[in-house]
Amino acid sequence: MRTKNCFVIIVLLLTMWNVAKAQDPEFSQYYANPLYLNPAYAGSTECGRLGLNYRNQYPSLAHAYVTYNLSYDQNLPGINSGFGILVMNDAQGDGGLVRTSAAAYYSYNLRVSNDMSVRFGVKGAYYQEKLNWEKFIFASQIDPTTGNINPNSGESPPSKDNITAVDFAAGAVFSHTDKFFVGLAVDHLTQPSLSFYDNNDSKLPMKITINGGVNINATSGGLGNFGGSDIIIQPNILYMQQENFHQLSAGIYVNKYPFVLGTWFRHNFQNPDAVVALLGITYNNLRIGYSYDFTVSQIGGKAGGAHEISFAWDFCLYKESARRQIRAIKSPSF
Repeated sequence: MRTKNCFVIIVLLLTMWNVAKAQDPEFSQYYANPLYLNPAYAGSTECGRLGLNYRNQYPSLAHAYVTYNLSYDQNLPGINSGFGILVMNDAQGDGGLVRTSAAAYYSYNLRVSNDMSVRFGVKGAYYQEKLNWEKFIFASQIDPTTGNINPNSGESPPSKDNITAVDFAAGAVFSHTDKFFVGLAVDHLTQPSLSFYDNNDSKLPMKITINGGVNINATSGGLGNFGGSDIIIQPNILYMQQENFHQLSAGIYVNKYPFVLGTWFRHNFQNPDAVVALLGITYNNLRIGYSYDFTVSQIGGKAGGAHEISFAWDFCLYKESARRQIRAIKSPSF
């Protein structure tokens, strides 16, 4: 079983390395990871927000992809702004390839009218990518008869095993009170090189993300006008493009305090990818979410789908009079 898992991981990494090149990790709880979704979400709440996200994709394949991040963002109502920071670690192939990044965010909220606003955001990030060569197992090392692994691969390591890069992103979110919102983000504006070899063939491609959603009040009818005991239905859509990779996701959330139920269908245009089921709960200022990706792509359910856990804590530093000036974006919690 270990040999089979190693072989599958080899295939996944080689596919990513030689075909897709460097790409970003992906989370299924998009709005539980707002800074990662769009820089304009920095400081988009009435309170300070501390978030922790963890994702284990294809857990049956011995830690094929494990990603986690820690973020904090805060609204600055006195200057119609917000700021945030995010630190992320993404380990692939049981630590064979590890990317660590740290990013700082700034956003500005432009009030178009009493009901409409546009929030602009920018991000500056520092990337470090490390290759742990000794963790790689190549097909030439595996005995086809016994399955034993020869420690000598005969493969030559790249010229360097540690690289760093600086990168930038920008985004905007348009919102109409608590009724609907539309967002656009462009990541990797500088398309930094993340090649372990002495060439520029492994740039981090520019990523474009478009998202939008509507808040339907099923209790009173119409859009928006949230009440503490109302049932809120939130249809959402998200499109993502990174080089030759295109992905369209459609989802819906049903909110009845303190619970949130949600589901997404993710399609990569070439083939369906996953159906996501989500459960979230809010207790005072704490939010905890769990989601599972039911893989429907060609890799199949044997890979184990993906587990994702999110945790968020909102805490207010301002008095009630100052918080009235803040227009939070009424996007889903998870």
